[in-house]
Amino acid sequence: MKLVRIHGPGDVRLDEVPEPEVGPDDVVLEVGACGICGSDVGYARIGGVMAPVTEPMAIGHELAGTVIAAGERVQGVEIGARVALHPGAAGFGLGNGGPEGGFTKKLLVRGAAQGKSLFPIPDDMPFELAALAEPLGVGMNAVDRVRVAPGDKVAVLGAGPIGLSAVATLADRGIKDFVVVDLSETRLEVARKLGAPETIHASGKDLWEELAGLHGSQRFFGAQVVETNVFIEATGVTSILQQVIERCAPEARVSVVALHRGETPLDLIMVLMKQMSLQGAMEYPERFEEMIELIDRRDLSPMITHRFALDDFLEALAVAQSPDAGAKVMIEMD
Repeated sequence: MKLVRIHGPGDVRLDEVPEPEVGPDDVVLEVGACGICGSDVGYARIGGVMAPVTEPMAIGHELAGTVIAAGERVQGVEIGARVALHPGAAGFGLGNGGPEGGFTKKLLVRGAAQGKSLFPIPDDMPFELAALAEPLGVGMNAVDRVRVAPGDKVAVLGAGPIGLSAVATLADRGIKDFVVVDLSETRLEVARKLGAPETIHASGKDLWEELAGLHGSQRFFGAQVVETNVFIEATGVTSILQQVIERCAPEARVSVVALHRGETPLDLIMVLMKQMSLQGAMEYPERFEEMIELIDRRDLSPMITHRFALDDFLEALAVAQSPDAGAKVMIEMD
């Protein structure tokens, strides 16, 4: 069968590998759909997690599919069950360099007997939507970590899949006063379809003047700051994070969910003076079912802007590498 693996920097291949054999604690999934994550793009560029791999590394962890085999010690998971995968609990696909990855037709899920890695999805939920549960969880957790509540003035910086997942979460929770910022009009259009009441195309505009116009401004030690009091930082652009610290309201809360791979100089004196909170976010909510429930009650299909067959993975990866191309790129196995 075919499996996408990284062999080195910029060297991604669709390899032929043996079909998986189920162990007593494992299940085999027939993968229905798997999304390309920003981390997959990063691993492909670097050739591994932090450095080039010495052995081929499988990728792909945003997925859903059907159980087609289960080990003798696996309980509560029936053959034919339609499920979404919790990749962290399954212990693969997040850069551990293991043999399993979701860009394939048959996937071995080790340790499924623990009952923490597979979650049922409704019979009428398409696999491509169920595969959004994982990125949705990252965006939802970013919102949770800064305790967004009605009355907050929120800016979502970056409308990639994680930023859009935060948008869907905010809209689902009835947050009215939030704005989404991006350089791509395509992604901003997706944000509006997901429920964003305001968007800012950052190209050619002063972001802080735009935010002041929407949320108001005030003086802080002689400097003008915006009254935006919650930021979801989903760009990964270091200079933007520094600007947030300089221009945000006192006691602002900042959820850093993007990957900032390089050194990040920050004005900690301003963090101190404003008594603001910088919060990292990279996990999921405690209940993985929360994401499946949201997908079931809201239409998140606008997030998926491109669909490709497994055989066309390299073309799909090229699209995912372009920030202007769209939002989520989905690989459909059938």
